[in-house]
Amino acid sequence: MEAFVILVQAAAESAPKSPNLWGALGCALAYSGALFATVDSFADLLLVRDGAVDGRVSPAVRLKSGSKLAASGITVVSAGIVLALDANWFAFTALSIAFAVLVGISALVLVRHRAKAALAA
Repeated sequence: MEAFVILVQAAAESAPKSPNLWGALGCALAYSGALFATVDSFADLLLVRDGAVDGRVSPAVRLKSGSKLAASGITVVSAGIVLALDANWFAFTALSIAFAVLVGISALVLVRHRAKAALAA
């Protein structure tokens, strides 16, 4: 009988845990906040270049934009680590792909705008 109890306890301890849905929701909010900060940083760069006389960006705006990008990078990495530690691979993959695609589109818009401005000058 004691061997049966030990066997049941071992099976209960080794059973896979279901993903933490509240943790996934929190990480999704972190990813969305990081995405907003990244797109906002790119928008700042676009708006400042359009409004400047010589088209150059001041060091303060570069620092502001860089700090937004750094904060969003830290947020995405830490949220990804949380999802990976929770073994929530679906949320990790879906959020990472969505973040990469949207940031890629935003970066493409930024580069395209820069090239268009260079051709106009």
